[in-house]
Amino acid sequence: MDERDPAVEPQLVRPYTLTAGRTDSRVHLPLEAPIETLDAARPPRWPAGDVRGDILALCAARPSVAEIAARLSVPLGVARVLVGDLVTQGYLRVHATLDQSATSDERRELIGRTLRGLRAL
Repeated sequence: MDERDPAVEPQLVRPYTLTAGRTDSRVHLPLEAPIETLDAARPPRWPAGDVRGDILALCAARPSVAEIAARLSVPLGVARVLVGDLVTQGYLRVHATLDQSATSDERRELIGRTLRGLRAL
């Protein structure tokens, strides 16, 4: 009996080909950082089904880098490189994460986002 989820399609491309073998992003991207699509960004010229278009669509809801990786079923390192590329190209914005002055409500929200991301894995 095959127990695979029919909604999940197999990856036809090796993850390292999506990043041209790169393993590091040019942008500092904390795993919990909310990522947002910029409305003023020029229209992308990618083929249909390109993972970059999928990332832009997901970022309308301001997910974290970890959530993007989980939802696209790509390794976290691959998601970081691709998101970093889209940030430097002007398609996405990285929002600040918590620092020492964060309120308890902000800390709770971060924990909630982290838990949602972990559940999505």
